[in-house]
Amino acid sequence: MPDSDGRRDDAELLFDCVREAGALALTLRRQEVRHWAKADGSQVTDADFKIDALLGGRLQRARPGYGWLSEETPDSTDRLSHERLWIVDPIDGTQDFIHRGIDWCIAAALIDSGRPVVAAVYRPMRHEFFSAIAGEGAFLDSTRLAITGSETLAEARIAGNRKSLAALKGHGIASDVTHGLPLQLRLCYVAAGRLDGALSIGNRNDWDLAAGDLIVHEAGGLVSDVSGAQYVYNRPQPWQHGLVAAGAKRHARLIHALRTP
Repeated sequence: MPDSDGRRDDAELLFDCVREAGALALTLRRQEVRHWAKADGSQVTDADFKIDALLGGRLQRARPGYGWLSEETPDSTDRLSHERLWIVDPIDGTQDFIHRGIDWCIAAALIDSGRPVVAAVYRPMRHEFFSAIAGEGAFLDSTRLAITGSETLAEARIAGNRKSLAALKGHGIASDVTHGLPLQLRLCYVAAGRLDGALSIGNRNDWDLAAGDLIVHEAGGLVSDVSGAQYVYNRPQPWQHGLVAAGAKRHARLIHALRTP
């Protein structure tokens, strides 16, 4: 692990880069957005690549010894040789960005020995900057975040995909109130107490999880795959087996409910 001074320097670098990327995104959003479908059917825009280039250029120049993983950069096994790794999603919520909505964000994290140690999720349209440094807490702008939810699932505000919510049928949870928020913002909503939990069944990419993972943990919550195992990043496959995020007590209840037919 880096010493506290080194981690603080990395955090300042990352936070500055993500804010700069947010400013660029707002400029690009005012222009005509060119978009097309990728091989997997998801949408991408020219803004995704311009933001990716800004983040990749600045972060990799400043820390040439760190690895790199981004949704919009071809993956390379070279990253596996690095103990520290930047994980970036230039625009999480690209579909919303295309339609000039407000529910998209820029997310980035620094991984050290398989776990996130610095994270930022910036929502430019709402001027919300979520951040965390391992061992120093999670923040929304200057406000410290702390999850205080109970363990009950009755009336809990749980965001999830259709398959995961179907698995909780009969537990009395509230309906999804996120209106299709991207995963990184769902995780930030859990940390901020706007949601009581977030679920997803199926493989989920590291760039959709890493920053929000640390933010939830530093707010006092837990994030895991659907078996309850903590995520480990910078593995050969850049994805995790689903998502369960909530306060510690409710997290245990969610895992139990998913395991119980």
